[in-house]
Amino acid sequence: MLDSLWRALAYCGRPRVVWLSLLPLLVGVSLTVAFGYLFWDLAVDQVRWWLESFAYVSRVWSWLDGMGVGRLKGVLPQLIVVLAATPFLLLISLLAVAQLMTPALVRLVAERRFGALPANQGASWLASVLWSLGSCVLAMLAMLVSVPLWVIPPLWLVLPPMILGWLTYRVMAFDALSLHATAQERSLIFRQHRAPLFVMGLACGCLSSAPSLVWAAGSGFAPAFVLLAPLAVWTYTLVFAFSSLWFIHFCLAALLQLRGPAPTLPRVALES
Repeated sequence: MLDSLWRALAYCGRPRVVWLSLLPLLVGVSLTVAFGYLFWDLAVDQVRWWLESFAYVSRVWSWLDGMGVGRLKGVLPQLIVVLAATPFLLLISLLAVAQLMTPALVRLVAERRFGALPANQGASWLASVLWSLGSCVLAMLAMLVSVPLWVIPPLWLVLPPMILGWLTYRVMAFDALSLHATAQERSLIFRQHRAPLFVMGLACGCLSSAPSLVWAAGSGFAPAFVLLAPLAVWTYTLVFAFSSLWFIHFCLAALLQLRGPAPTLPRVALES
């Protein structure tokens, strides 16, 4: 796992990797700006209407006005929209990297490090898309189910990275093996290396959550969400590109170890 980590860090600086990251970045930024332009005002108005529908919120507004911080009344709906949109930014970035960048990264790593590893084409592009979408749906359901537990201080810091880590390892490990491993080999690697794969996914989940907490937690950033969202997508793209490389190095090495050394011809046959 550590060997794959430093190799992934070294590959991140390669010009080819940098160029490959531009396509998912362009797609993610385009979608984010489009949705922000079309739905930002509508979402903020809906959240403001939802807050004002509660009687106690009016008393909170009055109390804030009395404290001289009434401007927070206009910032709070925007901040809620920012926090609600953050998981979707993560999913957009993850899916963009997985579908647009990971296959090329797999070929790059295989050419430079695993040239003798035959490609069995165990999963098609459609299977990869369905696996990613299914994993995202399960992760979103887990997020929704676990929301009531977020009121407990330690859990709101633990549950989202764990769910995102599970999602990252499922998507990245599947795509890392899709070009070379059969379904049986992929399933066996998932079982044998479940713990390190989850640890890697958890580390990547925490790494991708850190920028979200920094820019989404500041109320002053909320009005500029439409401008900051592309920056967030760029950060997430870089994180998931590194994550993809980490999983590719680890999974292809595990596949090579699973298949064992290539058979060699007997000396008699060679001499003849």
